[in-house]
Amino acid sequence: MISAAFSCTGHAQDQKATQAQAQSKQGKDAQKHTAGSAKTAALTGDEQIEVRAQRQNRMEVKSGGNLGALGNKKGIDVPFNVRSYTSALILNQQSQTLGEVLMNDPTVRTTYGYGNFSEQFIIRGFPVYGDDVSIDGLYGITPRQLVSPQLYDSVQVLNGASAFLNGAAPGGSAQGGNINLEFKHAGDTPLTRVTGDYTSSSMGGGAIDVGRRFGQDKQFGVRINVAGRSGVSAIDRAKRHQVAVGGGFDWHDRADHTRVTIDMAYENQGVNGGRGGVFLSSVTTVPKVPGAGANYGQPWTYTELNYIYGKLKVEHDFSKYLTAYAQFGGLGGNEKGNYGSTYVTNSQTGAAYNGAMYVPYMQTNESTQAGLRSHFRTGGIKHEINAGGSGLWEENASAYALALTRQQTNLYRPTFYSASQPETYIGGNLDNPRKNNTTRLWSLFFSDTVSAFHDRVALTAGFRYQSIKAVSYNYGNSTTSYDKGAFTPVVGLVVHPTHETSIYFNRIEGLSQVPPATGNVVNLGQIFAPYQAVQYEIGAKYDIGRFSAAVSVFQIDKPNAYTVPVAGTSYNIYAVNGLQRNRGIEFTVNGEIIKGLRFNGGTSIIDADQRRTSGGLYDGNRAIGVPGYTINGNLEYDLPFIKGATVTGRVIQTGHQYADNLNKLRVPNWTRFDVGARYSFVVEHRAVTTRLGVDNLANTRYWESAFGGYLLQGLPRTFKFSVTADF
Repeated sequence: MISAAFSCTGHAQDQKATQAQAQSKQGKDAQKHTAGSAKTAALTGDEQIEVRAQRQNRMEVKSGGNLGALGNKKGIDVPFNVRSYTSALILNQQSQTLGEVLMNDPTVRTTYGYGNFSEQFIIRGFPVYGDDVSIDGLYGITPRQLVSPQLYDSVQVLNGASAFLNGAAPGGSAQGGNINLEFKHAGDTPLTRVTGDYTSSSMGGGAIDVGRRFGQDKQFGVRINVAGRSGVSAIDRAKRHQVAVGGGFDWHDRADHTRVTIDMAYENQGVNGGRGGVFLSSVTTVPKVPGAGANYGQPWTYTELNYIYGKLKVEHDFSKYLTAYAQFGGLGGNEKGNYGSTYVTNSQTGAAYNGAMYVPYMQTNESTQAGLRSHFRTGGIKHEINAGGSGLWEENASAYALALTRQQTNLYRPTFYSASQPETYIGGNLDNPRKNNTTRLWSLFFSDTVSAFHDRVALTAGFRYQSIKAVSYNYGNSTTSYDKGAFTPVVGLVVHPTHETSIYFNRIEGLSQVPPATGNVVNLGQIFAPYQAVQYEIGAKYDIGRFSAAVSVFQIDKPNAYTVPVAGTSYNIYAVNGLQRNRGIEFTVNGEIIKGLRFNGGTSIIDADQRRTSGGLYDGNRAIGVPGYTINGNLEYDLPFIKGATVTGRVIQTGHQYADNLNKLRVPNWTRFDVGARYSFVVEHRAVTTRLGVDNLANTRYWESAFGGYLLQGLPRTFKFSVTADF
């Protein structure tokens, strides 16, 4: 039995999935059931399919998320700009990496790490390294290079500095924003979902998602996710493989007011013969972009990533006014790769060379957080107190082998080698990497949110004291150490002119370690207080549930360190004298515009101004790799003449960038178009959804990013197809 679905949703919570009830009855009862109530339905966690002429759409992008020290909040009620991309969007767009999920955000852009295939993200003109993506507010327990999004219920983006909210990021980034992930957990209704997928040119895969609750009061929950794929990507000869396994276990004792969650995951990802970044070596112009699917990477390059990670969280309500919580997480990572980036020496001819570097890397992290949340009133004033602390212990071991001989090649007509040049310059023990760095972070925080006039006005004030201790080792022997701390205050104000609108202001800081003085300087080894980036932001929000919009204006001042001559001498000194000022406007829109038509997107305009540079050489120039503007628009439309069918379209545009501090190497702006469709129907009382997507429809060739001073080419036209069935 196959029946057309009369509705298709953008999103419904996984917890509300139910089985189809379409069984016919004999005689008049069957007629009543069909013509009267017409309640025959098949519900999936991410799409709701009902055999009746009515659509019930849900949001794929929500306003609000996890704000660290302040907990989970609705976006309209806080003085910060935060959004959550749900598992519905991840499933419907067939996202295979975290970067593909964040491609939907108009304020975020993605690039690769220096010389490898790891994803890093740019928010408000500053980077967020993979090391600094958090899970449930905990730093240090996320796979640091590539993340499998199939394990997560939401991907949350916080725009702006967040040292008070989340503490200092261990990788030293996240000055302009934060990315947080939330694991999937079982809902109230059983879920068994199977997905098979195909990605061009020859990559196949699938996923299984199972959720159940047990016990008399359904107090025990289990959610198991398994996903994997392998094959050749749309880039010529570039192979990828991925396996991700996650388990979410929870216990909620309603009588005892205690909640316990345990999340565990394993992830393996690999890239063979991938297309990496393009470095510019003494060129005066940016080279033209090669063919969209061209691969100038060497076939001997690869990366192999393995991670085991997880966390335990306990919450207890002592009363309706007081809640205590604590969580502990850990990660073990084992990475290795042979990397060979392309260095262009002549932009006109494409002449270039490849280097080679083999790096094994092992990582062991532990992270913890605990605190109290209290609500009470003093007269007509409502208080929300948040107090607690966090700690992180990170240790990594690595080595390297560097090839000093170069392989000659060409960006447009590459020469391929079966193996890299012998890697003769070796640091550390390649077979048994020794300790290279340790990082110890701990912090204490306190805040009070005071609300008045029936919660129409809320003022948040607080601080976090953060200690940063880092030790560098020469493969086992301690060489340099860093031990400093700083207070980072926060002030935020929210005013609700109406229940659906708010106006907000914040002053908050970012925090990161300043590298010790190095090189030929008179203050060799000097330790500096951490960088404290200062943000001011004002904005307005509108949220009616099915539709939300936000606009914000911000300024972030971030100090920089560099070497300057000592007046009257031949010596240099390393000092924190520099400054980068990023000013911008952000506008985002998410939700259902009219019945059956949904939109998410917006724009970000940034002036990333270099100030107080060494000798004033770059003063007034735009910072490397920061586009002047970014625009996203993603539309979904439920076809009224084909029940259960939805068509999608997305446009992504990024303004021009510069690949150098002098702003001589100009990278052109680019635009990409994506299209897709999905169709939901019922087969033997089971919900089935087919999805087809085409990314970069026009097969446009473009330099996607110049952040860091190297070029990353955008992906070619890519076809994606998947079928999902609920049992």
